[in-house]
Amino acid sequence: QVQLVESGGGLVQPGGSLRLSCAASRHIFSNYAMAWYRQAPGKQRELVALIRTGNTTIYADAVKGRFTISRDNAKNTVYLQMNSLKPEDTAVYHCNYGWEPAPSFGSWGQGTQVTVSS
Repeated sequence: QVQLVESGGGLVQPGGSLRLSCAASRHIFSNYAMAWYRQAPGKQRELVALIRTGNTTIYADAVKGRFTISRDNAKNTVYLQMNSLKPEDTAVYHCNYGWEPAPSFGSWGQGTQVTVSS
């Protein structure tokens, strides 16, 4: 089974930036879409960004223009660059892989906590 390990979260002030990383335990990225999701306390998990095998991308309206998803197939890693962070971006962020519209072949791990607060 493929293991996905997210990292890069932390505490940041509003307007700040973070870069999340998601590493897979084996080579899968070139075959599937990759996605970042987030889940805030008391809310359902939501799709934040998705990158296709051809590197076209989709973003949730709430993060368009602020977040950028990218992938490095050689490193089995997908990234989420988050700029102009807002308190409402506070959540646990997870990555996953699979087919559109909601790639989710992998197990949901611990994720990485992002907290935006002054």
